[in-house]
Amino acid sequence: MRTPRPSRVRAFSAAVLLALASGCSSVDKPSRPPTQSPGASPTLGPGEPTPVPTDPDATPAATIPTQTDTDWGRIWDGLPTTFPAYPGARPTETGEGPASAILDAGAVEPAEVAAFYESALEVEGLGVVSSSGPREDGSWEVEAVGDAGCGIRVTVTPLGGSTVVTILYGAACRFS
Repeated sequence: MRTPRPSRVRAFSAAVLLALASGCSSVDKPSRPPTQSPGASPTLGPGEPTPVPTDPDATPAATIPTQTDTDWGRIWDGLPTTFPAYPGARPTETGEGPASAILDAGAVEPAEVAAFYESALEVEGLGVVSSSGPREDGSWEVEAVGDAGCGIRVTVTPLGGSTVVTILYGAACRFS
């Protein structure tokens, strides 16, 4: 029987000791904090919260809304920031079903709001295909089309001393 050479025994022993040592290591805290270059992010330890930017002028990244099927067709569940809004109108809810936006235009005549949207949509390069009203309930409706089957419907309805604007922004319209 052959006996192992001493160099092989030492190499094997060193490998076993190294393997054992790596499995049983302890963590030492540094005696002083590590230095960082200016502008570098601080190093976080386990369980520390991630810092959140606190710049009040920071603008969050835009997200694209989801889409919903309606009786009118598939719509975006929001409007692009560039979509025209009647001056002073603010978001509201009516519970009347899905819409890209529902706005309260205040105590304004529905015909005035409908005329605003008819003009604003034409300025945006959309073709107004119909503008009708007033209906029996005093509402007006403006329909416009754009490229590649983009369709938009704006319904302006008097409601309890206010004028409500319901916008359906077709899913075929670009969202930018």
